[in-house]
Amino acid sequence: MNAHAGYQYVPNNITQAAAERLLGMMQERELSDYSLRVFVSGGGCSGLQYGMTFDNEARDGDATWDAHGLKVMLDPISARYLTGATISYQQD
Repeated sequence: MNAHAGYQYVPNNITQAAAERLLGMMQERELSDYSLRVFVSGGGCSGLQYGMTFDNEARDGDATWDAHGLKVMLDPISARYLTGATISYQQD
């Protein structure tokens, strides 16, 4: 994991099942050099919106790490809100 000066990053917890499902989705879409970007946006009356996307370009200040073979990126602002969060996958 890397860090940007002035920020302390604590990676999200990503379950094995979530990592496997996301890696499968990336393989289906032929996104071999991509990472999972986790982020927050908004913040008005409706509160924060939490999201994920596949991204192939790290931005200045991003924290990056590996979770069960899945490359993950998190920007400094989102890190403040997502520290300690868990991403899981459950098929019903």
